[in-house]
Amino acid sequence: MTALPAALTLIPPSHPLLGRVSPPGSKSITNRALLLAALASGTSRLTGALKSKDTVLMAAALRQMGVSVEEPDATSFVVTGTGKLTAPDGPLFLGNAGTATRFLTAAVATVDGTVIVDGDAHMRLRPIAPLVTALRSLGIDATSETGCPPITIHGKGSFGQGRVEIDAGLSSQYVSALLMAAPMGEGPIEVALTGPDIGARGYVDLTLAAMRAFGAKVEQIDAGTWRVLPTGYTATDFVIEPDASAATYLWGAAALTGGDIDLGVAPDAFTQPDALAQAVIAQFPNLPAVIDGSQMQDAVPTIAVLAAFNNTPVRFVGIANLRVKECDRISALSTELNRIRAGLAREEGDDLVVSSDPALAGQTLPARIETYADHRIAMSFALAGLRIAGITILDPSCVGKTYPDYWDMLAGLGVGMVAGE
Repeated sequence: MTALPAALTLIPPSHPLLGRVSPPGSKSITNRALLLAALASGTSRLTGALKSKDTVLMAAALRQMGVSVEEPDATSFVVTGTGKLTAPDGPLFLGNAGTATRFLTAAVATVDGTVIVDGDAHMRLRPIAPLVTALRSLGIDATSETGCPPITIHGKGSFGQGRVEIDAGLSSQYVSALLMAAPMGEGPIEVALTGPDIGARGYVDLTLAAMRAFGAKVEQIDAGTWRVLPTGYTATDFVIEPDASAATYLWGAAALTGGDIDLGVAPDAFTQPDALAQAVIAQFPNLPAVIDGSQMQDAVPTIAVLAAFNNTPVRFVGIANLRVKECDRISALSTELNRIRAGLAREEGDDLVVSSDPALAGQTLPARIETYADHRIAMSFALAGLRIAGITILDPSCVGKTYPDYWDMLAGLGVGMVAGE
């Protein structure tokens, strides 16, 4: 669907969803690879990449800083860098792309000049103060008046050296940002966590794997400390795996309809943390009574919608970080589930409790789902429309942030959709 209406109503299919679907490339890995290729000297070819709002914004920002980013086809980037970024002629606008904003806030410290990293109204509510504090401890002149974007960085052409400590309780992206910039330092840099809490540690592992592929030398000293040598990066050809967060919608759709959707990749072949969701989804309609979402945060909306149809109630714990995503996802999930049927969900502190009612399936329950400009709210609540008639998704085009072909994918599986009112 090239031009989407302002609202989209799903028509529950009368058959299990069967077929083969290739998920788009990983957003998380694509944006890491784009940055590392930009920091490298030479030409890197990135294949299997995601082309979506978030990655397009990252590529545009890199072009502003003197990097050649070509797009020879729908799933490839060819990136040619000189080993350093140059000062852009204006602010870097990154929409609501959290990965691009956090990663570039650290990386632009290597620029010799002033860089402003900014985003849209939603991004300007997402915290970045821990990363700014960490940069300042390295001697980098970085300021943020609100603790959120915009951030102003006066770079000196290097990332410094020494030890930097970071509070990663809100986001693992702070750690990844520091790690990826560290090889551009004047000497070795130690990146250390200030506490045991880190949002989705598996994403740090993704970062380290990508860094090493581009020639970085990183030693893990202990569970919360890494030592990075000032090697810079070497251009390389890099293959990006499919997006595990996108895969959760396909696993969920198959589970809800009793179908079988072949993704062309086994769940255990993913290196992304959200792949952990597959083992949970496979237990539907007998999901665990308590699900810890701390290490698969982007999969929680998918599983929460499945939980509405589960045989027994489900409590989601370890999800406080969902309050500072593209929207407050805990509140959004509770509000929109209750829009389908009052009492279906509630917040208890930072936990989400879904009451569950398998009798929802087959009912007609007209509900206009507010998506809060959040792609994951739109895509997860579309799953409810596979079993309940009358589910209307508002602002369906917001899925373009990470999965532009989402609605076409559902249509290809036989799901009917009409423009909502």
